[in-house]
Amino acid sequence: MSDPIPHEKFGFDTVFDSAGDVAFAAPRPKRAYSVEEVEAVRQAALAEGESRGLASMAALQAQALAQIADAARAALPTLAEVAHDHRLGSAHLALACAKAIADAALLRFPEAPIQAALESLAREIEAAPRLVVAAAPDLAAALEPLLAEVAQGIGYAGAIHIKPADGFGLAAFTLDFGDGSAAYDPAAAADRVAAVLDAALAAEGLHAEPLIPGSEG
Repeated sequence: MSDPIPHEKFGFDTVFDSAGDVAFAAPRPKRAYSVEEVEAVRQAALAEGESRGLASMAALQAQALAQIADAARAALPTLAEVAHDHRLGSAHLALACAKAIADAALLRFPEAPIQAALESLAREIEAAPRLVVAAAPDLAAALEPLLAEVAQGIGYAGAIHIKPADGFGLAAFTLDFGDGSAAYDPAAAADRVAAVLDAALAAEGLHAEPLIPGSEG
């Protein structure tokens, strides 16, 4: 059985003594306030309201910042993919521009690669009795005076045989000097460069340096 609830002791707001004088009087609520008291109460209420409002605003700001941070973290993988696609596009565009410039230069000076190759291989071919140069027919027809000039310049005294052959692309050629050979094909070289570039970009993947310095932290 639960304990009985104790009764509150009854009290009086006003107590008189034996002489009829007031021995005790409970304080009565104030009914009238001065202008200064009203202003003080108003200022206190404003301060309390402002404090609560600022606390609420700070909580909302913290919540908004947390949501922004979560959204930013969620967007990072997509941003990395966009950056990677941008790098791929930029690299391929640069490669295409370089190829276009190289093709234009080779079209204008198709004999330049052969001249450069002979000058680089001067030590290797100087003792060869015979040098066979194979190239496309239109290029081969223009090589005789050039090769004679280059041979004289590098001191090559052997015989130079120019062999027109089908299947060679723009400015492509082969050199055969008995103990060795050399070949050049601009189209194949461009394909090899593109393959190396694609392999490097694939290996780099989404782990490249950030587009914006300092954004990796």
